[in-house]
Amino acid sequence: MNEGKHLTTEMIGTRQRRTDGMAKVTGRTKFTADLDLGRVAHVRLLLSPYASALITAVRCDEARALPGVIAVVAGADLPETPARGADAPLARGRVYFAGQPVVAVVADSEAIATDAIALLQVDYEELPAAVTPEAALAADAPAVLADPSAGLDDAAAHGAAVGGPAEPQSRHVNVTGGVSFKQGDAAAMLAACDVVIEGSFDSPQVHQGFLEPHIAAARFEADGTYTIWSPTQGVFPTRNGVAGALGVPISDVRVIQTEVGGGFGGKMLLLEPIVALLAKLTGRTVQLALSRTEEFQMGRGGPAFRIDLKLGAGRDGRMRAIWARIQSDNGAGQGGIAGLAATMIASTYRVPDYDVATVEVATNKSPVTAYRAPGAVQAYFALESAVGELATTLGMDPIELRLLNAVQEGDPISNGHPWPRIAFRECLEAARRHPLYTTPLAPGEALGVAAGAWLGGLEPAAAGCRVESDGSVVVHAGHSDISGSNTTIAMIVAELLGVSMAKVRIRGGDSETAPHAGMAGGSKTVYTVGMAVHEATLDARSQLLDIASAEMEVGVEDLDLVDGHVLVKGVPDKRVPIGQLAGLATRFGGRYKPVLGRGQSAQTKQSPMFTVQLAKIAVDAETGSWRLLNVVAIQDVGRALNPGEIEGQIHGGALQAMARAMTEEMVWDPDGSLRTASFMDYGMPSIEQAAANFEIELLEIPSVHGPFGAKGVGEPPAIPGPAALANALRNATGVRMERMPFDFAKVFSSLAPQRVAQA
Repeated sequence: MNEGKHLTTEMIGTRQRRTDGMAKVTGRTKFTADLDLGRVAHVRLLLSPYASALITAVRCDEARALPGVIAVVAGADLPETPARGADAPLARGRVYFAGQPVVAVVADSEAIATDAIALLQVDYEELPAAVTPEAALAADAPAVLADPSAGLDDAAAHGAAVGGPAEPQSRHVNVTGGVSFKQGDAAAMLAACDVVIEGSFDSPQVHQGFLEPHIAAARFEADGTYTIWSPTQGVFPTRNGVAGALGVPISDVRVIQTEVGGGFGGKMLLLEPIVALLAKLTGRTVQLALSRTEEFQMGRGGPAFRIDLKLGAGRDGRMRAIWARIQSDNGAGQGGIAGLAATMIASTYRVPDYDVATVEVATNKSPVTAYRAPGAVQAYFALESAVGELATTLGMDPIELRLLNAVQEGDPISNGHPWPRIAFRECLEAARRHPLYTTPLAPGEALGVAAGAWLGGLEPAAAGCRVESDGSVVVHAGHSDISGSNTTIAMIVAELLGVSMAKVRIRGGDSETAPHAGMAGGSKTVYTVGMAVHEATLDARSQLLDIASAEMEVGVEDLDLVDGHVLVKGVPDKRVPIGQLAGLATRFGGRYKPVLGRGQSAQTKQSPMFTVQLAKIAVDAETGSWRLLNVVAIQDVGRALNPGEIEGQIHGGALQAMARAMTEEMVWDPDGSLRTASFMDYGMPSIEQAAANFEIELLEIPSVHGPFGAKGVGEPPAIPGPAALANALRNATGVRMERMPFDFAKVFSSLAPQRVAQA
């Protein structure tokens, strides 16, 4: 039922305000902390001060005696669950990172729980810790994880088929996995190349930096089930994760979506298992909200990467070989994201010979998870920096070099699939034409260019569409709206049914009643859930037309839906409100079935997205300081269903990525203590660091699979920024930045000859 997929549109492509915008800017939106859940008990956690240690004793008597304390719970007080090691709800016998929860206090108020935490006494026997990948891979390194064999399937959730033939991995206990992609003989080809660019590119662990720290609430019901309220990025993945962590059937867990105060990949499963267990233990509804410091200490940030890369080419600029070794520091977790980076490094340019392999390393730091465009930011920082260096070495225009080597439709991806219709060349050509690229630079200014790509996530989804007797439309879907996706989905419904957006309501977010949907991540919500809603709306449309055909005694083919009415084509005065038609199917003794459309989507074809960004900077030769002046973000969005929202996504994503190059980094002491556990220490960018001039250019090369030709949007803008800045700094100073965030001292020292010359 795809006949309405590319209808001529009136709503699609227009700029619509977010349906939740007014409630959010006026403070009416209720987040988890605002919910009225009755007499709620509050939880505080005691976190481990050690990166690796045995727990030898927990003394709780003083805390338990404090008035208002309901329970003091250590790991040994909880039933054994399938969740082990660093993923255990509370540490059981051993801790694996500084910040791991050890004891939970449940009390009548947060203040009482906090006071009780101060009365706890825990004895530890500190163990050797491996805080860096180098230490973790040493021959005599201690084992970081109790079970390093279990993996994080985050790459699949973000749309990467990383099933390339695995390279035989070191049997080191702290290596949790890896993949490799090979074609031809990269080593031999590199030896024969005219030019070989080499570099080691470091991307530190970073935090998503969302406004709302993790929070969750839970109640144990009389029927033996759990109800959980969570600002999760996916109620069904969270439900499954809680059930797996507790070892209970998924039917025993109900997750209710609450507003998400920012996620970027970091809000999926963290506090939900422990609040569920504490709710059962105490018989109370419990709530746990992390402080900002706790968020940094025990939250799951994005992994650190080191990418050693060699890129070989001929004097004509044609790339001949790529060799790369990608090391992912996953903290005290299994990882699983490095394969995304490997796929993109081996697949973005037409390179006949490549050898790209990954190694996932566990260390005694907080475990990691996804962060917007996981793996791709790190991959393109390395790859596009090398391409920029190649252009400089050969004396070639950096965009011409990329155009010479850019992959096109039909070229192979390293995972074995061909590239579908893509717009890499169109993005490059648009950048080449842009005034920022063609206008001469002033003294002290420099321009950098970088490209990026995202394959796009795939995940089945279902939806329902009900038309009411008053002409309103209720859509049931199970996704999380963290990026304005509900507005775009409402636009799809309004377009297909010929109603105003004000008539459309999106309902869902309850794992017990909503149709299935995956996590909001991987740039796939509109592409997958939107397609299910599209099908459900077409089904409802068809049912309305069938009723109208019978009532109006006109063939379905002669009817249309316009402005909330079914009308006869060519006879605009002959019309019936859709609410009246829906009402005929709900009244006593009615002869029509209720109007309830059903849609199901199982997208199996990706619609990859490409982007190119330009960054202009000004460097002060006296001080070495530099400012970001202009950013141009050019992106293929398939079809811009709601251009204003897309531009907002691109603007935010580009700044988010450039902040990683400017200031953001999580830093640990040698003993594994986190030094950047607050916004005083963690370098979130300020508005002064944002580009004063930010321009977005949307290219529309429609997907044949997405609703109305749409592709994903959220990940691509967060990818090429660091490389664009690195290339600009290289052009300004002659120094290649190979580590994020970029080092001011390195820029300053590189400009010493200029300062001498000026003197």
